[in-house]
Amino acid sequence: MSRRAETLLALAGAALVVGLAYAVPWLRFVLTIALAKGLAVLGILLLLRAGQVSFGHALYLALAAYAVAFGTAVVPEALLLVPAAGLLAGLVGLVIGLFVVRYREIFFGMLNLALSMVFYSVLEKFYAITHGADGIRLGPVTFLGLPLAGETAEWTVLGLALVLVLGFGALVRVALASPWGEALAGIKTRETRLDFMGVSPRRVLLIAYVASAVMAGCGGALIALTTRHVTPALAYWTTSGELVFIAILGGAGSVLGPFLGAAAYELTRVYAAALVANAWQAVLGIVLLCVIVFAPGGLWGLIARRRRAA
Repeated sequence: MSRRAETLLALAGAALVVGLAYAVPWLRFVLTIALAKGLAVLGILLLLRAGQVSFGHALYLALAAYAVAFGTAVVPEALLLVPAAGLLAGLVGLVIGLFVVRYREIFFGMLNLALSMVFYSVLEKFYAITHGADGIRLGPVTFLGLPLAGETAEWTVLGLALVLVLGFGALVRVALASPWGEALAGIKTRETRLDFMGVSPRRVLLIAYVASAVMAGCGGALIALTTRHVTPALAYWTTSGELVFIAILGGAGSVLGPFLGAAAYELTRVYAAALVANAWQAVLGIVLLCVIVFAPGGLWGLIARRRRAA
């Protein structure tokens, strides 16, 4: 699909989100969470392009969320908290990335998972600082100096999420079409050739890893601003599993895939929990199985195939 067509679809999707949030007020929360998780999955999309899967990106989601929770006591301005949380996640991602980019495939994925679980244990055990499983409630937050509360807060965070999604989506779309994006794809298929060409696969993957950490951090910051309460569960392995689930559900063929997957995941979970409260996980599992069997390219792959057939 052309860049122009993807841009139009992205803008149409943003308009649809705003329309749904206006028509069905309770969807504002669900859609904002979906956009935040989609942003984190967009970062994972970069790693998937290199043939690597991270089972521990919840680390950056939780790190940024806690940074926002602690930061509200010092600087309550949302326009400062979100980029600061993303930058912190990126710096930690740089330190960890220097180590993990040496590995590939299952070793890459499991190392990320192990580090995420270490961070989860720290959040659980240092009760005096993190309040353990009880978590931390955010203090008052402002936007351009104005206090955020009630419906105003919902619309503001949703708008901020849309801006970040459109901005990062455009950047990733351009990056993947650049020579760097071609080199990133080369790690999956012909990494040795990159070495012969004088291109460092580790450096290319490290850039992707740090960028994915920044996007996951921004997603975590949005989740914190939306829920107004953060707990260690954000760093648990099941949260990382959700992100991988969403990546498979949405498909890695386009930057729109992560957001399609995130919206489908959150809406399915909400309705499944309402209809079959004790078996909503089974419903999600069935949905994933159906996608794997009937649409191995994810929801985006299904849409693209139908467009080609038409």
